[in-house]
Amino acid sequence: MLAITNILRAAPITFNTALAVGKGEYVLREQLVVNQSGQDPSALDRDRSETALVTALGYGLSSKWAVFAALPYRYIDLDLEINEQPVGQHSSGIGDLSLFARYTAYQWDAAAQTMRIAPFVGIKAPTGEYKAHDNLGRLPPPAQLGTGSWDPFTGVVLTYQTLQYQFDSQLSYRINNKAEGFEAGDIARLDGSLQYRLYPRILSGGTPGFLYGVLEMNLIHQDKNEVGGVEDDNSGGTRLFVTPGIQYVTRRWILETAIQLPVKQNLNGQALENDYILRAGFRINF
Repeated sequence: MLAITNILRAAPITFNTALAVGKGEYVLREQLVVNQSGQDPSALDRDRSETALVTALGYGLSSKWAVFAALPYRYIDLDLEINEQPVGQHSSGIGDLSLFARYTAYQWDAAAQTMRIAPFVGIKAPTGEYKAHDNLGRLPPPAQLGTGSWDPFTGVVLTYQTLQYQFDSQLSYRINNKAEGFEAGDIARLDGSLQYRLYPRILSGGTPGFLYGVLEMNLIHQDKNEVGGVEDDNSGGTRLFVTPGIQYVTRRWILETAIQLPVKQNLNGQALENDYILRAGFRINF
């Protein structure tokens, strides 16, 4: 019988999986993320685009424990109008570092199928510049590379895998703290992902790789930001994304791409809407 643990390695594209990282093994992930927002209900005609290259590295401490680090390199472009004059604000460089640990709390294995439940806990460290200025003064928070705050997060992820498909679901929460008089709203997320094997239809021992169709859902709620201790009524809200994607999976590496499309955005006041988030990248196990 084909062994599920050493052949199929499909995984969510927009969040993590509960499947273990082998003891003493590493997982390296590089992902290019293009985040475009331009649906501005205000008179400022804001348009924000960000391109980030996110490097993530995971290490298996044991059969149950794994630790991860993720660091983005960000390029942010914020265009708007002030007094009917176009203004462009830009920044580029290292963003905030995220560190977290994941523990496999529940494991169930049967013939050609497996399930894992894994809680995780971590911290976002203020490694990105958050006091950048241009000729107009200090850049607004949406144009800064970092937040300047230490922000803890936690959650739990469930994975169910068979030879034909894999399902993952994640519930997470991040507490955003205050720095330099600004506090971003806390973020709660519910994510789901289905990866279905499209090719080959019938498994055989000589198949070098597998093509998966991916469909994900991302429900994200963010509380209002606070500036100087006062809530910003034009920030925060709830977004629902539907995310189609595709993966090519081998024993040791994955190529993947997906696009997050907003199907519902219930935002506060004149908060800026997302147009799309495009993701493309690869993973390597070693």
